Amino acid sequence: MKRLLTSALIFTMIGTSLIACSSQGDKADGSTNEGTTNNTETSTEATVYPIKTDKKLSYWGEINGNLIGVKPTHDEIPFFQDWQKKTGVSLEFTAPPTGQTKEALNVMLASGDLPDMIEYNYLGDFPGGPEKAIKDGYILKLNDLIDKHAPNLKKFLQDNPDIDKMVKTDSGSYYAFPFIRGDEYLRVFQGPIIRKDWLDELGLPVPETIEDWTKTLTAFKEKKGAAAPFAVVSKPRFFNESGNGAFIGAFGVTRGFYLEDGTVKFGPAESGFKDYLSLFSQWYGDGLLDKNIATADTKSLDGNMASGATGASVGNAGGGIGKWQPLVEGSDPKAVLVAAPYPVLNKGETPKFGQKHKAYASEGTVAISATAKDPVLAVKMLDYGYSEEGRMFFNFGTEGVSYNLEDGYPKYTDLLMKNPDKLAPAQAISLYARGSYNGPFIQDKRYAEQFFALQTQRDAVGIWQKTDADKYSLPPITPTPEESSEYATIMNDINTLVDEMTLKIILGSEPVDQYASYVEKMKSLKLDRAIEIQQAALDRYNKR
Repeated sequence: MKRLLTSALIFTMIGTSLIACSSQGDKADGSTNEGTTNNTETSTEATVYPIKTDKKLSYWGEINGNLIGVKPTHDEIPFFQDWQKKTGVSLEFTAPPTGQTKEALNVMLASGDLPDMIEYNYLGDFPGGPEKAIKDGYILKLNDLIDKHAPNLKKFLQDNPDIDKMVKTDSGSYYAFPFIRGDEYLRVFQGPIIRKDWLDELGLPVPETIEDWTKTLTAFKEKKGAAAPFAVVSKPRFFNESGNGAFIGAFGVTRGFYLEDGTVKFGPAESGFKDYLSLFSQWYGDGLLDKNIATADTKSLDGNMASGATGASVGNAGGGIGKWQPLVEGSDPKAVLVAAPYPVLNKGETPKFGQKHKAYASEGTVAISATAKDPVLAVKMLDYGYSEEGRMFFNFGTEGVSYNLEDGYPKYTDLLMKNPDKLAPAQAISLYARGSYNGPFIQDKRYAEQFFALQTQRDAVGIWQKTDADKYSLPPITPTPEESSEYATIMNDINTLVDEMTLKIILGSEPVDQYASYVEKMKSLKLDRAIEIQQAALDRYNKR
């Protein structure tokens, strides 16, 4: 572990794209990069599952956060056991340490010892992006392989050209088996969460404005004795978008890049970000934020919610409200968690930003490595998730165990919804299916209809949907490999600077007035060039 962390730190500090371990990635299946695309009409023979093979493939991927402390390895998770049985392909699993996924991937790539399949966010987290990963020989370009051996995914993309546009690069390269949210309802699932029983006891409404939130958190501290009135998970990145992003948006900006009137902007360099820093610095100084907010992880947040130290957070309808409701009831049977709308400055405004995913979510995508022993077998296995049978399995698990068909409707069993080991539905579903998070499949709305077993969860989605996020969010753009390398180098430095700025100003080690000097530093680190690269990629995306 010490060697892993040391190596990870070294590679992180380098801040540039890794040296390629080979340049033969796109020929490992006997094809070239110039093969037919997924939209051609060539015949593709359907795979019969389970596949008859004695070969064993290797698979690298993170264990879902819902299962931390529940199961230590993939081999002990029923879903992954059954996936091998249903496809007929045996797998050898490797999982990166929790919270160290990016660092562990960098170390693995540098070693040149790659598994057959790698589950990762290539679009958002890979240095240089997916085209760079292909060009440097880490993963395969999948066009020919999908065209010839993945009839289920191929047909889905042919039938859904808008999604097809999202899952490939500007040059038309398919680089991973995608996670697809199959219904609009599934694309919003996260936002502010608050103790409604506390609000009622204190005679307070659900907060809407920043002023409301200040008043509410102050009351939680002073009248409920909350030691950490507002708390979020801050690892692996301090105050990541899933934490304070909900509040940054009230000031008209985000933590990253966004779109305004066709122009790409970077939130931390806009004046609204200073206003956000000022607010959170004040909140921290007044004891309204978790004092350990710079290092808080999932376990500490769960503990704060369960003990009553925290009365508000940002989380998912399932993994937030669904997981925390039984925890807070454990210490207070009258406890009720509900959604709050995304904050605004003035009552009646529509939030400019909020969590809303595109149909294609780049998390949970699975690429095939350039050194894969049998790329065709890997493709056939992964294509299972886009078949009718595979979609049922990924979303609901195994019939008779985790779900039963009732008048054609796949209904989760009590093993998941009223787990005998007292696991929350979010945890139990993650044991037997992947419907509640992501992976190489098409997510089914019927999972959410049951996953959100509580009325408060179903209400939450409706509350969080009321934003203008669609108008301002960037589509899944893909800079060229050359742009991506330059962009990754620039943004590694800028993101480090933004983290430093956010941490120091909010925790009070520097005054808010230092913000201007940080913006100047961003510009000296070539922020304008990074924006230019993003704008060029957006313009190309719009022409796909």
